Amino acid sequence: MPTGRKQTPRQSTERTTSEHRPVARRGAGAKSAERRRSIVEAAHAVFAERGYQAGSFQEIADRVGMSQTGLLHYFPTKSELLLAVLHRRDEITVDAAPESEGLIQGIVGRARANESLPGVIELYSVLCAESTTEGHPARSYFVGRFAEIRTTYAAELRALQAEGRVRPGVDPERAAASLVGLWDGLQVQWLLEPERIDVATCLRDYLELLLEPS
Repeated sequence: MPTGRKQTPRQSTERTTSEHRPVARRGAGAKSAERRRSIVEAAHAVFAERGYQAGSFQEIADRVGMSQTGLLHYFPTKSELLLAVLHRRDEITVDAAPESEGLIQGIVGRARANESLPGVIELYSVLCAESTTEGHPARSYFVGRFAEIRTTYAAELRALQAEGRVRPGVDPERAAASLVGLWDGLQVQWLLEPERIDVATCLRDYLELLLEPS
């Protein structure tokens, strides 16, 4: 029947089109994700070099070869882009740190891994200092991050204390806060004089003062 002959090709065409549409969407999604990654990487470099306040959307857009309007399509605000950069930094440092057992080995390994990642310590130090200013969009991020790290290290020290591994008189909460402060201060010194400051070794020395020999 003529009607049947006309419908058959049409049904085949519709089926083929529907089969290809998800592939097209996946391709567009992958391209969009890749562009977002490139923007975050460019912003990471700019913020590490100039800080959040001085780092401009225009410079970030120039580094990825797009207009500011195009960049705003992916990140409508500068503060949103900043948070994406900070979370990406966290992912990078976690992925780069070697897996190890023990408080000392874990911290020393992470410190050495951070030094091998271009711009990671610079970004962290600059933005952490800036976040102390009124209304900075990264303030809550750093407040939460410090609280989480102090809690984690204090819990590890309490566990070691229960095993008799912590020297008498050491308070886990204060020791954890001191460890965080020492690490951040050492990183700033390392940025200024990398040939003179060995962050990982200094951290090891501090932790060995807290712990009994195993």
